[in-house]
Amino acid sequence: MANNRRKTSRAKKEETNWQERVIQIRRVSKVVKGGKKLSFRAIVVVGNERGQVGVGVGKASDVIGAVKKGVADGKKHLLEIPITKSNSIPHPTNGVGGGAKVIMRPASPGTGVIAGGAVRTVLELAGIRNVLAKQLGSNNPLNNARAAINALAVLRNFNEVAESRDVSIEKLYAQ
Repeated sequence: MANNRRKTSRAKKEETNWQERVIQIRRVSKVVKGGKKLSFRAIVVVGNERGQVGVGVGKASDVIGAVKKGVADGKKHLLEIPITKSNSIPHPTNGVGGGAKVIMRPASPGTGVIAGGAVRTVLELAGIRNVLAKQLGSNNPLNNARAAINALAVLRNFNEVAESRDVSIEKLYAQ
């Protein structure tokens, strides 16, 4: 019995096939009474390329521990994103994270992901294949990743908009 349970739990973990990408690893220090205490900060993006993505930050005294904590934090802060049939976003959107601003626009099939740095990583792991994005303001990878998540959190598809307005989808298209 115990063996069967182990096999099924492993199979479930493999089925979900989460991907993780480390955006940045930085050595940080804290000044304490005895001197400086060194640790590592890892910024990790976790996604399943089917509309779920999250950004996590982990700190530990070693790099591997920081990455593991970042992955766990990213899975805690997962976001569900509506993706159109053309593997794009439903409508243009903006996002802000700290001093970073991100602008995203849907693109026609075959365009690819036109984005840079942390924003590109977030969009790829979310499963968005055709999008135009621009980073404005800060170049900080953590703030840019958070701005991208903020922009994706605002997205709504036609069904959600029609439901919130109490209108049929046909009437929504007619407007």
